Amino acid sequence: MLDKEKLVEYTQPVEQDLAEFKRKLNDNLKGDSPLISSIARHLLKSRGKRIRPVFLFLSSRAADTFTDKSVDASLAIELIHTATLLHDDVVDESEMRRGQETVNAQWTNLISVLMGDYLFAKAFRLMVATGSLELMQAISRATERVSVGELRQIEETSNYDLSEEEYISIIADKTASLFTVSCEAGPILTNRDMKQRKAFSDFGEKVGIAFQVADDLLDFVGDAEVTGKEPGNDVLTGKVTLPLIYSLNKVAKPSRTEIVTYLGKTEGEERFDRVKTFVEETGGIDYAYSRANSLCNEGLDAISGLADSVYFDSLVNLVRFTTARVA
Repeated sequence: MLDKEKLVEYTQPVEQDLAEFKRKLNDNLKGDSPLISSIARHLLKSRGKRIRPVFLFLSSRAADTFTDKSVDASLAIELIHTATLLHDDVVDESEMRRGQETVNAQWTNLISVLMGDYLFAKAFRLMVATGSLELMQAISRATERVSVGELRQIEETSNYDLSEEEYISIIADKTASLFTVSCEAGPILTNRDMKQRKAFSDFGEKVGIAFQVADDLLDFVGDAEVTGKEPGNDVLTGKVTLPLIYSLNKVAKPSRTEIVTYLGKTEGEERFDRVKTFVEETGGIDYAYSRANSLCNEGLDAISGLADSVYFDSLVNLVRFTTARVA
């Protein structure tokens, strides 16, 4: 989980870009009706880490590819991300996100879905405003990948035979795709060659996957007061993540069968405690941290040719911190 003070430190070089982002976000969410305005105020009150805009701004500034269209690109991506969260909360029947009531809990599932659709429409208008067909194509592909990842994750619920490769593929679509296009936006908007575009695409993809691995770890080691959700929620709803995948593959068949059978039980806080102990003792937590760090290193290698600057230094520090141990 990202510490807010550290996040402020690492984002300081793009503070003005973030201020412009916030101003434009407020303008775009003023709303076309009193209901939309109320929901927008609710969403803005619980603003997230804005990690995707931060990556877009830092990577663009570090590579000298920031343009007057960069903020619009970041807004489109962030609105798409927010729209998917609204839809996710309906699917998951979530009542809390970031320490406050979800839109579906405070209003209704129908309103949450329609507000998500509204944000998608706003994002499409912003994409068009950039005037870059290539960027529109890239963001559209990323949005499609998010949907594929979400559907595959639902499809693989309680599939305890899920492999690490399949898990990585799912989170690459579900989460990393928007990181990828965020980091690729600068080279696209400045018409850089495919080599540089691919370097930033690879960087975003690897870091985005690492970010999701680290986020999945919070289900085992997170603090509810910090994360806004109770530990064990993923495990108890059949979401299969890397720590569990590793641990299940690490033990002999009888132990594996015992844990899978245990996971099939429908009630009880003890169930999570038993699974958490199993994952810790078999090295699942340590392995997931190691994998996340390895992915971050691969991502940073892709852009290692960038010149030193305050932006590049902050980008490297932010990447390292997103996968720092929280336990």
